[in-house]
Parts: sequence; structure tokens; C-alpha cells
Amino acid sequence: MEREDADGALDSWAQFCSLSNELLAGDGDLTVGPRLAPVVADLCTRGLATLVRDYFLYSLEETFRNNAVKKFWQHFHPYCSASAVDRIKFCVKENWPEEILSKALEDICLEKGYQEKCVLVLVQAFQSYEDRAPQKKFKAVDCISSLMARYQLMVSSVLLTTLPLSFPDVLNIYFKKKLEELNTIMAGSYESDQLVDIEPFQSNTSDWHSGMDIDGSEVSESSSLVKNIGKVVRDLRCIGFTSMTEDAYSSAIIWLLKSKVYELAGDDYRVPVLGCVKKWIQAVPLQFLHALLTYLGDSVDYDSGSSSLKSPLASRPSSFPGIGVPSEALVRWHMRLEYFAYETLQDLRIGKLFEIIVDYPESSPAIEDLKLCLEYTGQHSKLVDSFISSLKYRLLTAGASTNDILHQYVSTIKALRTIDPTGVFLEAVGEPIRDYLRGRKDTIKCIVTMLTDGSGGSASGTGNAGDNLLEELNRDAENQENADYDDHANIDEKQAWLNSESWEPDPVEADPLKGSRNRRKVDILGLMVSIIGSKDQLVNEYRVMLAEKLLNKSDFEIDSDIRTLELLKIHFGESSMQKCEIMLNDLIDSKRTNSNIKTSLLKTSQTVPGQEEAEVSHDVLDATIISSNFWPPIQTEDLVVPASVDQLLSDYAKRFHQIKTPRKLLWKKNLGTVKLELQFEGRSMQFTVAPVHAAIIMRFQEKSSWTSKTLATEIGIPVDSLNRRISFWTSKGVLTESAGPYADDRTFTVVDSMSDVNKNSIVNERLTEYQMTEEEGESSVASVEEQLKKEMTVYEKFIVGMLTNFGSMSLDRIHNTLKMFCIAEPSYDKSLQQLQSFLSGLVADEKLETRDGLYLLKR
Repeated sequence: MEREDADGALDSWAQFCSLSNELLAGDGDLTVGPRLAPVVADLCTRGLATLVRDYFLYSLEETFRNNAVKKFWQHFHPYCSASAVDRIKFCVKENWPEEILSKALEDICLEKGYQEKCVLVLVQAFQSYEDRAPQKKFKAVDCISSLMARYQLMVSSVLLTTLPLSFPDVLNIYFKKKLEELNTIMAGSYESDQLVDIEPFQSNTSDWHSGMDIDGSEVSESSSLVKNIGKVVRDLRCIGFTSMTEDAYSSAIIWLLKSKVYELAGDDYRVPVLGCVKKWIQAVPLQFLHALLTYLGDSVDYDSGSSSLKSPLASRPSSFPGIGVPSEALVRWHMRLEYFAYETLQDLRIGKLFEIIVDYPESSPAIEDLKLCLEYTGQHSKLVDSFISSLKYRLLTAGASTNDILHQYVSTIKALRTIDPTGVFLEAVGEPIRDYLRGRKDTIKCIVTMLTDGSGGSASGTGNAGDNLLEELNRDAENQENADYDDHANIDEKQAWLNSESWEPDPVEADPLKGSRNRRKVDILGLMVSIIGSKDQLVNEYRVMLAEKLLNKSDFEIDSDIRTLELLKIHFGESSMQKCEIMLNDLIDSKRTNSNIKTSLLKTSQTVPGQEEAEVSHDVLDATIISSNFWPPIQTEDLVVPASVDQLLSDYAKRFHQIKTPRKLLWKKNLGTVKLELQFEGRSMQFTVAPVHAAIIMRFQEKSSWTSKTLATEIGIPVDSLNRRISFWTSKGVLTESAGPYADDRTFTVVDSMSDVNKNSIVNERLTEYQMTEEEGESSVASVEEQLKKEMTVYEKFIVGMLTNFGSMSLDRIHNTLKMFCIAEPSYDKSLQQLQSFLSGLVADEKLETRDGLYLLKR
């Protein structure tokens, strides 16, 4: 009996193998099915159902591998085996890889479809056995449930194990080309919507997605294109390339989105971009994805119960244009594309942040876009690292002027205050700039100039008329004070509770030593002062610059200076600006005194009989009368003025003494400005020069030629100083220079006519007024550095004595020792930075030397 069963099993197995080979080798002939069913039933009765299933799957795999897979990969062999250069030639072909991909997928899907029918034949045979033998059902059910799944796994496994490395590139190229083509088709509709309204596009796309057969060339063409793409995606999914396919068209969409962001953003920072990018995402990629998912049957309604697990981020969305309420998959796609758009635009703007800040505030739209992107992505640290690198490479270099660095710093503060009102990232970005500026000698002077020059803190100087950076800062301070008052002064308990609920902690990058309340107020002027070290240094520099400006004024118009002073008093206090206020009051008093003295002198000349009229009228003299105790040290220089001018000054001083008894005038003849008119054969030239230049040229009224030594003696200045000053007139062509009677002497001669002037210098033949530039003139007031050096000279002996006794000392120890022992007048009240500057001067004079951070006497 056992032998007969074994022989029967062998016969059944032989019949099954024969019928299976006949079924798999047949060209669409499924008539083997009725003959296969009893054989399968007999084998199942003998407990061989698993063996039947495994053998059949093995036969399917061999047939699929030999017939379908080899033919499928042969379509792509020319590209996969080509070199990198030859592959580029494939890419530029018009219908590549669409034609070969469609043909290859069609062939392999036909073969796979036939094999699936073969699998169903075996499934029916198993089912027939179950119907006749229910007591054996559990064994057959296991085989039936796993048969189709194992076949699908076998198909994808065979293809993936034989996959050429370049096949994913083929898919990427295909989807990029198709999406670029689709974007071109839809671009006309999208751009017209941008100019008119979104509603026309909504109607078209709604019909396109629902029926895909509406009339109109654009819609039908895009509809057909989506169908072709959908068919390729469906076939790729069919052979088990679902993940690879999604990666391919996802990367193509991302590539297209990135290209669109770069196209819209470009180098124009005056137009907001983010809104246009978001509209384009809804108009092109989402419309395509909606149509594709609908075609593939993956577009599940958001409210459908079939999706038991929803993304926690995907709250119920609003309707999309032309789509209505999107599916959950489309919502995820929308969030994914928007995040990538934010990240791409953010990286683009961060890479160009230096140029954007240079153009600020014209580039405000780009800053606003960057702010929104960073709020969405939270990648603020990337901004900080990238911008600091740009600053060190492009700004904080020896080739950049201090003025340009300061203007860029102010623009950086304004821009980053928009991006991050808390000032957390400004602290990190600003620290390298402040450290670098502290090492520059002209930083204080440039800061004061920028605060008061009326350019609004703009490097190009394009501010509102009379509107300096200080006024802008004052407006900002008023706005912040008003905001703080509204937020905290009149706040009830309910509002306080609402504010506490909306409170957010500082970013992790924030300095824990600084409270968020203090950090929230980004004070530009305070940041400027922090560069210098103390407000006293800034006030002193302003005082020197104000004195220089007032002494060189040719009129008494000081309204803008008064306004600037009032603004500085708001920030630094009235006591700090008291001396500056007295300096401005001196000019106001000088204007009134000038008017009184001129009126008095005019009446005297009219009432006193027999008095000769002065050679120079008193009307041409305006004196600036200063209270020297409140002004910075004035640079004095001996100067002999012409007799007529000296007489004019004497008359003015006498009248002042009569009016202001017992006060007397002490003339600083080297200071001020002189307006001259030089006449040549009926033509004249006008100049505004320093008194020493006027004294030089007026001597040529007495005789036409002077030697340098003789002229220097007449004017009362050194010869080298004369040669330097007289070069102004030779450069203008008024004087000519020739060799003198001695080797170290020169002869200067005045020209006879205007034609001679034109020969010596390119000048305007019309009336021209030449203004002295800062380089041509010399400072009337001792600089802060000169004052400091003079004041610190008193302590030089103390420092030398300390170093003699102690050998070497650090900067801090010298500073503390001076504060401890120099308490008598003049007491030591200098800052550490000022002491360091003075010691550096002594090192430069080779009186001291430094070694390992210690100062010691030069040996």
C-alpha cells in the first residue's frame, strides 16, 4: 500500500511538473487549467501543497528571469554602458528615455500579467481542492494567501538584484524632462493668473482633474501628459519599483521647485519672492500631484475613514485653488514642498546676506522673506555662521575703510533687528565687528561723524536732508518707549495673563547672562558706545569735531548743530554735553556781539568829523568769540597779518572792550576763514581760504615777487611751513615758482593775466569759489589723541619710576597702581584703553618695550 501511494505521488508530481511547464511556456494559452486542478488536488491530499507552491514559484522565477528581465534591461544597456560624455548625448535626444522606457515597461508588464494569470490558475486549483475537502482546508489556505504576495516579492527581487546602477538616473531624467515640459505648458496659464486673477485657472484645473477631457489645447495637452506620466508610474509600481519611482519624481519636483526659486529670487532684493513661490507651488506641482494621485487611485479624501492614521501636522486644510479640499497625501506633499521652498530661499538669501545688508533698506523685502523662512525652518545658526564668515572675508580687512565698516555694522543691526527682535543673533554676529573696530585708531572719529553728518547712517550718504543717524535713533527710541509703555504701563490683569500665555523662552543660543527684557531693546547707539568703551570718549571726540566745525564757519548758522546737541543730551545726559552747549552759546553771543559792534563802529565813523575811512570796511569782519576755558585746546600759530587787517582787528577789539568791560579780546589770527577775490585784467577768481593763505597772497599787493625766506619773515612763520602753505596758490596757478638766489631759497611771482593762470592750472574762467578741503587745511583744535598724550605726560615719570623699581609690570597692574597713588591734582582718571594707547606711544618712541604682555624700560 505504501509503495502504491509513493508511485501515485510520483506520477502526480510528474504530471504537475509537465503541466506547469506547459502553462508557463504557453503564449497566452490557459487551457491547461482544468487538467491541472485534479493533479494539484491529489498532491494536496498527500500533504504536498507547500511543495507545489514553491516549485511553481521557482518555475515562474526562472521563466521571468530568462524571458522578461533580460529583455527589459537590454533596452537600457546602451546608456548604462556609455561613458559620462556619451550619456549627455542621450539626454539631449528629444524622445529619450520616454520611448525606450515605455516600450520596456509595456513588454515586461505583459509578461508579468500573463504570469499573474498563471498564478491565478494555481490558486483556482487550490480553491477547487478546498471546496471538495474542507477538513484539509487549513493547509490550502496558507498556500493561497501567500502565493500572490510571494510572486510579487519574487518579481521585485529579481529586478532589483539585476538592477544596473544607472537605471535610477534614467528615471530621474525622464521625470525631469516631463515635469519641465508640463511646467512650460502650464506657465502661460499661471502667468496670466498672476496678472489677472486666480479664478480662470481654478476652473480649468478643476475640469482637468475631474475629467481630463475638456476642450482647449493647453488643458488637453497637459492632461495627456499627466496620463502618460501616470501610466509609467503605474507600470513601475507594478514591477515593484514603487519607492524608486517616488524618489525619482520627488527629486524631479524638488529640482523644478529649486530652479523656480532661483529664477524668481535672483539678485533683485527689492521684490518679495516667497509669496510668488508659494502660489507657484499650488499652481504647478500640487496640480500635477493631485492629477497623478487621482489617476493612480491614491487620492484618498481627507475626511475618509479609510485612513486611520493621520499626520499630527496635517490639520484640516483649507481648499487649494482648482483642487478643493485636498487629500491627506496632497497635504503632506504641500508641507514638504513649502518647507523645501523656505529652506532653498533661506539658503539663497543667507549666501547673499552681505549684499542684501549693503543695499538695506532698499532690500527690506528680501530681509522679510528671510525672516519668514527662518521662522519656518529654525536654522538661525546657519545664518550666524555664514554671515560671520562673510564679514571676516569681505569686510573686516585692512582694505576696508572704518567708515564703510561702521555703516555696514549699522545696516546689519537694522536688518537683524527685523529678523530677530530679541537681538540674540545680533550679539553673535556683532561681536567680531566690534572687536575689529576697537583696534582701529579712527573708529571714534568715524562714529561721531556718522552720528552727525546728516547722511542717515547710509554709506552712500543718501539720507533725508538734515536727517542724521542720531535723529533716526531718537525716533527708534521714541517708538520703543511708546511700545513699552503700551505693553507694560497700562496693562490689566487679563492682558497680563494673555501675555504670559504667549511668552516664549529665548533661543538656546542666547547669552544667559543677559535678560530677555534687556536684550529685546536693540539700542544702536549703545552698541556704538560699546565699541569705544565709554561715552566720555565719544563725547570728547564730538566736542573736538564740533569745535573744529564752529571755528571754520563763515556764518553763524548753527541750527543743525543745536538739534544734534539736543539729541545727544537725550542719550548722554545734559551734564556730559554742558561744555558743548556753552560752545554753541558762544556762537549765538558772537552773532549778537558782531551786530552791536558793527553798528557802533558805523555810527562812530559817521559822527566823528575828519576821521579817515578805513582801508578795509568793518562789515567784512565777523568774529567768533569763545570762552576758552570750555573749548578744547586751540592750536595757536604766530601770524603777521597785513596792516589794514591788523587795524581792523584793533578797532574791533577796542569797541568790544568798551561794550564788554572789563573783558578783552585775544585774537587767534591763524584761525578762521577768509573770502578773497583776485582780479586779473577785468576777470576775477574767488577763494575761501585760511588766514595764513590770505596773508601770503595779500603780500603780493606790495610787490609781485618774493623769496621764500623774505616772505616767511614778513608773515612770521617758519620757511618750511610757508613752502607747504604757498603750494596752494601755485597749484591754483596764481603764483609761479622759480629758483631763488640761494640753493635753499625759492622765488614766487604773481601772474600778470588770466591767461597765465590758465596755463598754470585748469581753472574755470567764470567766477569760481574754491573751498578748502580738509587735506588742504590744518586742524584748528588739538585732537583727542594729542590732548590725551599731553595729559598723560604728567604720569610718564610715575610709570618710569614704577618700572625702575619693579622691573616689569602688566597693563592692569600699572593702571591700578596709578589709580591708587595718583590721587592729588591732577588725579588719575583715565580708562584702561586710554592707558594702553599712551603706553603704545611710549613703546613707539622706544622709551618702553613689551615682552609677554609685560611693559619694561627700554635697555
